[in-house]
Amino acid sequence: MEEHLEETLLSSLNTQQKSAVVSSSPSLRVLAGAGSGKTRVLVHRIAWLISECGLGSANIMAVTFTNKAAQEMRNRIQKMLGFDAGRMWVGTFHGLAHRVLRQFYEQANLTESFQIIDADDQLRLIKRLMKEQGIDAELCEPKAAQGFINRQKDEGIRANSVSDYKDNRLMVAVYQLYENHCHQAGLIDFAEILLRTYELWRDNQEVRDYFHDRFAHILVDEFQDTNTIQYKWLRILDSGMTHFTIVGDDDQSIYGWRGAKIENIKRFERDFRDGETIRLEQNYRSSATILNAANAVIHNNSTRLGKSLWTQSQQGEKISLYGAVNEIDEARFIAERIQKWQQSGGSYSDVALLYRSNAQSRILEQVLRQQQIPYKIYGGVRFFDRAEIKDALAYLRLIINVRDDAAFERVVNLPSRGVGEKTLMNIRLAARQNKCSLWEAISQQHVQISSSKARVGLEQFMHALSELATFAQSHSLPDLVKEMLQQTGLLDYIKRQPGERTHLRVENLHELSQACQQFEQDFLKAADDEHLQASEVLPQFLSDIVLDAGGYEGDLEQDFVKLMTLHAAKGLEFPLVFLAGLEDGLFPHQMNLYDANALEEERRLCYVGITRAMQKLYITFAQKRAFAGQSIKLRRPSRFIKEIPTDIVEAMNIASTRPLQSAPRGINNDGPYPTGMRVRHERFGDGTVMMADLAQANRVQIRFDHAGVKWLSLDYAKLETVD
Repeated sequence: MEEHLEETLLSSLNTQQKSAVVSSSPSLRVLAGAGSGKTRVLVHRIAWLISECGLGSANIMAVTFTNKAAQEMRNRIQKMLGFDAGRMWVGTFHGLAHRVLRQFYEQANLTESFQIIDADDQLRLIKRLMKEQGIDAELCEPKAAQGFINRQKDEGIRANSVSDYKDNRLMVAVYQLYENHCHQAGLIDFAEILLRTYELWRDNQEVRDYFHDRFAHILVDEFQDTNTIQYKWLRILDSGMTHFTIVGDDDQSIYGWRGAKIENIKRFERDFRDGETIRLEQNYRSSATILNAANAVIHNNSTRLGKSLWTQSQQGEKISLYGAVNEIDEARFIAERIQKWQQSGGSYSDVALLYRSNAQSRILEQVLRQQQIPYKIYGGVRFFDRAEIKDALAYLRLIINVRDDAAFERVVNLPSRGVGEKTLMNIRLAARQNKCSLWEAISQQHVQISSSKARVGLEQFMHALSELATFAQSHSLPDLVKEMLQQTGLLDYIKRQPGERTHLRVENLHELSQACQQFEQDFLKAADDEHLQASEVLPQFLSDIVLDAGGYEGDLEQDFVKLMTLHAAKGLEFPLVFLAGLEDGLFPHQMNLYDANALEEERRLCYVGITRAMQKLYITFAQKRAFAGQSIKLRRPSRFIKEIPTDIVEAMNIASTRPLQSAPRGINNDGPYPTGMRVRHERFGDGTVMMADLAQANRVQIRFDHAGVKWLSLDYAKLETVD
């Protein structure tokens, strides 16, 4: 490779970045602090491996946590090298695993037309199976059962391998029912994608050897966010000769609540051979003041790998701390400061309001509207999650897999065909008795439909889908979508709906055709083919929709203030940031105040929030806050505030609230069951006390592990404390 390319790869890097890019260690762990250029290091390292080490692009796997990050990485590598790196595997864990399963579906014990179901369809299926088996939703809440199933899969545990779960055997029973049904119907959920791929490699030596031979280098981004099955996934890909590069930051591990294991990044050097650790500590984002605050806060966590951010930038403004009288005063203060920022030449798009809980946004939105400050909630309903689009996609799923019961139930009576709940119950019963899908129960005449209207409606429904399946064999994907919207009556049905959003829903359906057209063009290009039928393109289109993490569809560059949770803010940066609601019980959250590990994750979340700010940071708290139906008079300022050095803090309006000097006990800590206590109920099992209402109703609110959140009267409930 020409010398100038080597100079291009290394000349823009600092000493630590350069060391990471050229490292020859078999196992390299890069601890990349916030704003330290980790993506640059990954891209340059891949380019270095190809251009200077002679590695073929086909022998590299790069794992990211979003499809957007994967596409950005691929584009930057191709631009840097000047040629197409198309044979390199770049994608999310789920995207890459899905690619494996499509290639080796027989060895994975799947049908060629297997379909991925999203979280909504998974929950709907669980509810249906529980109802058919007469399982009481009070004793086994469907949402909790869904979480249990996904957590077991994330740990690599099948239904027949669950142990030590005697407290609620119903959960295990539901898991077994669900697992059996999905196997029969050819369905897999998100968690199943990774588990099934791991089991394929574990149980099939030939397939495992194929991937061992193919991938010489595996690189993983955001390693602190990996869960158990993802870690097992990488371990089994290690042939003993495989080189690994992982990039992450233990100080930004904030997703423990959804299964991420901070232990993974800590144990990497122990589990992978000849490990080396390089720390990226130079920050290119924030002022020295902001970094000093972040370092001071995170230093209080005792289980860190150790790292301290620094910058060559100026010291910058002090952090402003505002003690509000209540949440309304807090919101008004924030609005006032945003207006001053805009009037002094800043733009609204420079500003982010960050908060711990989504519920906090209500009063902030209200005041911003009153002050006519434009804002957007970062996050929300993406295009493919909109109801009318999910209805259309259900029809498309049935075209290629009539055994998809979740899709069948969603649209069998949409538009109305006279198929009521009683008819559906009979069809479900017949399907269960004959161990077949709902479609097969009807087509094979396992069920008698007493209602003539329902019988005709079902015949029309099934005939339309059969016609569409034939149509898909000889027409393009966009044409199939247009035909489906007409034949099923879905488009006319949406047009007839009352309301001011009807025209938007119709536009969305038309936009689906456009999305299919763009996807087909990209698919043909990737397949190096001039024409493919819809039946060949549709399975990948549907899979890509489910695999795409999606998120906010708006343009972050538009001139709006951005409102978002701290979790949603990870990876973003803004010149002006407000951290609102820093009060013990709110942030850190009351559920995590009494658990040392959970409290450390809350502190990491605060660290993430502070390091989103580039130039100016405001931190606010309130003395009184009406929140989640409770009006708590005295709030304790967050312990994280006290961890910031006072010499870099500008205190504003603190004296009038006087909460920093005293920390009176709130109502949640009164009585025999304080917030955070673990208790046991004879019917609902184990749970955690969330809050108390002793003065008015002598009751406590408890989040049960398997039965959801419930208010219980202490006059009647028999609670036991759990160690």
